Amino acid sequence: MAAPESFANTGARRLLIASVLGYLALFLLLPVAFILQQALAEGWRTYAQAARDPAARSALGLTLAAAAIAVPLNVVFGAAAAWAVAKFEFPGKSALIALIDLPLTISPVISGLMLVLVFGLEGWLGDWLRARGLAVIFAPPGIVLATLFVTLPFAARELIPLMAERGKDDEEAAVLLGADGWQTFWRVTLPEIKWGVLYGAVLCASRAIGEFGAVSVVSGHVRGRTNTLTLHVEALYNEYHMSAAFAVASLLTLLALATMALQAWLDRRAATAGGPP
Repeated sequence: MAAPESFANTGARRLLIASVLGYLALFLLLPVAFILQQALAEGWRTYAQAARDPAARSALGLTLAAAAIAVPLNVVFGAAAAWAVAKFEFPGKSALIALIDLPLTISPVISGLMLVLVFGLEGWLGDWLRARGLAVIFAPPGIVLATLFVTLPFAARELIPLMAERGKDDEEAAVLLGADGWQTFWRVTLPEIKWGVLYGAVLCASRAIGEFGAVSVVSGHVRGRTNTLTLHVEALYNEYHMSAAFAVASLLTLLALATMALQAWLDRRAATAGGPP
């Protein structure tokens, strides 16, 4: 009786694997292949011209600059928030966790609208900013703020369960041996969570590079100034520059593939080190 049962289990396993692979091929691999094919449809020269276009380079620079600002800040915030939540008990702890998750629960478009209502010329801080000649909305600072908001939860959500699982025995032992707060963090806590920190940074960077909704609301779509890569793709597509649009989209695709490769490498390194990131 064991052989038929084993055969049935093998058949079910193969069917499940085939279904998952088919689903991924239909909704992930085929679109990626289509983007790359369309990007090169008119040859390498057209592709290179689209990638070297000043507006495309400006969009790439703004995208990477926003990510370069948002990722370190949110990693530092995530580590601090995770340490507070996992190591201490205090009033409002549940509210803090809920606030950290807020950007995951609302539409990115609404996130951008909230920033406009606060930092726009007619917003709560509009008069104060206008009096000092500061532009946030429809300027690069708005792009950075939108990127910060949508990427805020990723490092924290990666580190909170990791720190909670580690417990606080090692930190308490370090304090008893005379270490202060910074020494405890740098010499005890950080080595234990370093893979989680790196993994959270990768997740933040991936989200920052691919963000569309929030930055679309706050950017003003000023080509060469406030357009990120995703917005530049939209502008090219709406103007029927199809090859250029797909060429720039392929840059985003390559960045996404590089992020996936880095995540896989971190998974392997973390597993070798003795646990998930």
